[in-house]
Amino acid sequence: MLTPQWVSVLAQPIAIDDLLAYLLAALQLPEEEQRIFDIGGADQVSYGDLMREYARQRSLPRLMVRVPVLTPRLSSLWLGLVTPLYARIGRKIVDSIRHPTIVRDASALCTFPIRPMGMREAIARALRNEDREFAQTRWSDALSASGAIQNLAGVRFGSRLVDSRSVHVPVPPAVAFLPIRRIGGTTGWYYGDWLWRMRGFIDLLCGGVGVRRGRRDPERLQVGDTVDWWRVETIEPDRRLRLAAEMTLPGRAWLEFEVTSNSAGGSWIRQTAIFDPVGLSGLAYWYLIYPLHQMIFAGMLRGIARACHGQHGG
Repeated sequence: MLTPQWVSVLAQPIAIDDLLAYLLAALQLPEEEQRIFDIGGADQVSYGDLMREYARQRSLPRLMVRVPVLTPRLSSLWLGLVTPLYARIGRKIVDSIRHPTIVRDASALCTFPIRPMGMREAIARALRNEDREFAQTRWSDALSASGAIQNLAGVRFGSRLVDSRSVHVPVPPAVAFLPIRRIGGTTGWYYGDWLWRMRGFIDLLCGGVGVRRGRRDPERLQVGDTVDWWRVETIEPDRRLRLAAEMTLPGRAWLEFEVTSNSAGGSWIRQTAIFDPVGLSGLAYWYLIYPLHQMIFAGMLRGIARACHGQHGG
């Protein structure tokens, strides 16, 4: 990975938990002790050290090569390419981190009963929190509160890439959820089953699980069940199903279905594919197969809608 010279600049990053602890403790200070304190974590490290430690904890092999030609503008454009940051925001960040930001006045350690954690623990805790918050996220909550149903095609939310679409079906949620509950196994995926089988064969060649596992039960699902090369991560009867991919991928992937009732009658089915890419190979994978995903996922949702009509008619 090519990096500019400023990755060797020292900083003293502080964990969010420690920052909040300092802010809460500051509320208890007597008025005569109100002043400005320098606060920071336990370690003085370079930005390169931060990147290497994050890569280590995410199991991302990285070789950093510093070059003198990456100006702040070029650096900001590079940040815009490989991170969720917009280039203009990246430029401001780059301009600021070219200067050391370390604690020069240690009086905060004498005034507050807080001992900040080190860099490794802070990064580990941040990653755990990120994964836990993601497990509790509904992507429909991130959509417009106006009630308009949006389709999101390859949009980035933080480090994740999201492809979401929806369809209205004239059946109640319990009926709309039936084809979703039966997905995979002998039922198939409602569109392009031969493409799924081909992808499963490729996964087997790469040492993955393929699609041979099928399902435990053709009608019922519970958390932890396998569905071909997916595993049930979340299920709320007649409402929500989230599958976590166990195929060989340069990242992590989820497929989520959510059913909501509509005031005009019927239900909305929202299908969301979520991908958490690992490095540039993950980004390249997403964008190279994105047209195929568009076709497969759109066809799948149409197939589910047709199955809903069939259930209703039956």
